[in-house]
Amino acid sequence: MSVDAEGVEELIAAGVDFHRRGWSLGTSSNYSVVIGRDPLRLCITGSGFDKGRLRPGQFVVVDEEGNRLDERHPKPSAETLLHTLLVREAAAGAVLHTHSAWGTVLSAAAVRRGFLEISGYEMLKGLAGITTHESTARIAVVPNTQDIRGLAAELRPRLQSGDPALRHGFLMAGHGLYTWGKDVAEARRHIEVLEFLFDVTGKTLSTPALSTL
Repeated sequence: MSVDAEGVEELIAAGVDFHRRGWSLGTSSNYSVVIGRDPLRLCITGSGFDKGRLRPGQFVVVDEEGNRLDERHPKPSAETLLHTLLVREAAAGAVLHTHSAWGTVLSAAAVRRGFLEISGYEMLKGLAGITTHESTARIAVVPNTQDIRGLAAELRPRLQSGDPALRHGFLMAGHGLYTWGKDVAEARRHIEVLEFLFDVTGKTLSTPALSTL
């Protein structure tokens, strides 16, 4: 099955931008876009490619179980099952995963509590469904793991129940951010908004004179 040319072009552009901002360095991160829902078909970055220099031949089409549908395509990302989970249970049209410095640091600090809360910033209005800065976004934080199938199984009932901490994304501790949207444009906006909020939160907490104002 062929990759989605328009979707791939959008994901390549996202990779260039995220690499420039320091959110997807080296071969870290993975990005996907839905190309079919019945049956589910997902176009996702292949494993081990530099996200700042992606090429169309570095994407792979998978089914709902993360299986590659064309053996000529590269091996899919190790975290493919998180993408297919979010497509099924969060109605995502695109899923983006980044590894920013502040996302990594804050997730490691917040994993014992299980969530990170951010309140009062105008940028919160960039998240779908939030219309005022007088809001609190709770972002789930889950332990980092190599057992992606097990993590997907843990997240599934939380997504199905409408857990508010999984409304806009989640952090893997010491790892990075997963977020999604109805399409690549909305998912990119969520990445930009959340990464900004992580940056502001981290800088505030690490600057004593600001944290006590």
